[in-house]
Amino acid sequence: MKITIKYVFTICLLLFCLPALIHAETAEEKGFALAQKAEKLDQGFGDSSANLRMILISRHGDETLRKMRGKFLEVQDDGDKSLLIFENPKDVKGTAMLTHSHKETADEQWLYLPALHRVKRISSTGKAGPFMGSEFSYEDLSSPELEKFSYKWLREEKYNGMNCDVIERVPLDKDSGYIREEVWLDKKESRYWKAVYYDRKKTLLKTLISSDYKKYNKKHWRAGKLHMTNHQNGKQTILFWEDYAFHLGLTDKDFHKNVLKRIR
Repeated sequence: MKITIKYVFTICLLLFCLPALIHAETAEEKGFALAQKAEKLDQGFGDSSANLRMILISRHGDETLRKMRGKFLEVQDDGDKSLLIFENPKDVKGTAMLTHSHKETADEQWLYLPALHRVKRISSTGKAGPFMGSEFSYEDLSSPELEKFSYKWLREEKYNGMNCDVIERVPLDKDSGYIREEVWLDKKESRYWKAVYYDRKKTLLKTLISSDYKKYNKKHWRAGKLHMTNHQNGKQTILFWEDYAFHLGLTDKDFHKNVLKRIR
């Protein structure tokens, strides 16, 4: 067989390109891509507000109702900001939590306690603690920015008749209350329907079920109900989200730490 320069060049080109051509997407790459897609689909909401009902359910089935209002601000090139304010019952009225989420540094959270006229900063080691006696931790109420986790695709699975991808999220923050999480995203809209949380001892801790999704402004999906069950203490907390509004003109000034003491 006659060996030509063109033949040698073709063989070299194939040897150089072949690894890239046969590269298969890893489970880690697929998990990251799915989470990235879900995040990108929700970008551009700007700001929003909502009313919330929180129902605390004891291990014996006793229920306690609390009402809140919330404000939310999308931040370019960093994590989002949120402000939750309790409106009743009387013993928690005026209590407020301000969260500044970050992509690459620790989140900042402050809790205003009106009875003490005091703003308390939530420490990094304290964010795994329960928020106002609920089964949601302070960590659960911060924005789950893409950069906070490593990812791995686990499997495809049906959930409530929907085709879903199940991915693993591992918090990168050593102070996280979780060692790993499993989350279910539907293939059609990339909505989070279920999350299972494991504590630092690798024991099943909580399950979060999201439901009653509605689409706002023809783009942004929001769950109307979040139901958190703690498998270790038998308690539950349900959050109902209502009366969503968007593009209210909120700015960073509405989420400054100083606003906490002016809340009524």
